[in-house]
Amino acid sequence: MQRLKTGTIAVVSALGMTAVLGGCGLTGDSEVTLKLVAADYGDSKANSSKKYWDELVEAYEADHPDVNIDVTVHSWNDVDRKVREMVDAGEAPDMAQIGAYADYADQGLLYRADDVLSIPVQANFVSQLENAGQVNGVQYGMPFAASTRVLFYNKALFAEAGITPPKSWEDLAEAAGALKAQGVKYPYALPLGPEEAQAETLQWLLSGGGGYTESVGSYRIDSAENVATFTWLKDELVGKDLTGPVAPGELNRADAFTAFAKGDVGMLNGHPSLMKIASAKGVEFGMVPTPGVDGPSKATLGVTDWMTAFKRNGHQEQIGDFLDFVYNDDNVLDFSREYDLLPVTTSASEAMSAAAQDKELRPFLDELLSSELYPVGKESWAEVSAEIKKRIGRAVAPGGSPAAVLGSIQATATRAESAE
Repeated sequence: MQRLKTGTIAVVSALGMTAVLGGCGLTGDSEVTLKLVAADYGDSKANSSKKYWDELVEAYEADHPDVNIDVTVHSWNDVDRKVREMVDAGEAPDMAQIGAYADYADQGLLYRADDVLSIPVQANFVSQLENAGQVNGVQYGMPFAASTRVLFYNKALFAEAGITPPKSWEDLAEAAGALKAQGVKYPYALPLGPEEAQAETLQWLLSGGGGYTESVGSYRIDSAENVATFTWLKDELVGKDLTGPVAPGELNRADAFTAFAKGDVGMLNGHPSLMKIASAKGVEFGMVPTPGVDGPSKATLGVTDWMTAFKRNGHQEQIGDFLDFVYNDDNVLDFSREYDLLPVTTSASEAMSAAAQDKELRPFLDELLSSELYPVGKESWAEVSAEIKKRIGRAVAPGGSPAAVLGSIQATATRAESAE
């Protein structure tokens, strides 16, 4: 049932709503402390997400003297584990901003989005992201930050090789060959290492007309389209020594990004943060839609992280009022701009699209509406994702069999899905 607001909410400019933040009516005479565990998107102490949350909380608490927000920020290496440990110990936080939500929803531990968010705020989420936050048609995961992927290329290396940005797989292979002839270390960087292999894999599967799931939502990892995609990768890129000196199954995304920033990579799939990494090192780059079989891919990978609201401590009204504040346009845009990410709300996305200061993010914004996300609404996805990270590099290794590797991952997915 939709939560009825007893306090007022923050401005939601694109929806034409104006209100003054007020704390009255929420807590009566007693103070409430809400505990939030959040992930760190910064790459140094200077731009840690703690700074963002400290400023946001200070602004909120100034108008809500009876509500305290206690925020703990952990690195992405630790945050999901920390929240799991808290939940297992019976000490779930009020809110957690993490990478997955489905298993908590399946256990009945989470508030529904419409239990805590006001109608205008929930309705303002980008549709693809809202849908990805659902389990059995009910939204539990509230998207918090998003990104898409495009193909980055090194303009100087392309000019030296006399080539233009690729539009199709054939173009990409030809460009990689020309880059190799010029002595480029990684003509195309293919990071299928354990850090984020599930992302590079899905990007390629989508470009080949496949994906992780079929239209009804069941896994189809070993589909004919997916096998054809990895066969092409094995034969036309890896087998022709066009992916660099490190085996794809051992190359992590972060290392590929670092190599691009050093000028050692001709092409790779990247998300918005690569712009800042490359620019800081003076690399002049271009961005184009991911090449597909016969032209630009019809779909691209979209990724989002999730805000969740746990039931354990109660505080439904207070959680809802705070989250309405978190999701107002100013706060969403401030976070997105600080960390080169995409807004998760329609109104903030429209504002970013129209703003001159955000012109470099527009290629990623353009991809968002055609993006496909991981099947995060499946409790089994965590296990399947781990299996992809562990095995997918073998599909393109010498002597490897794409059909056998994808079939093995599919078998794991089938077992995990049947256990849900």
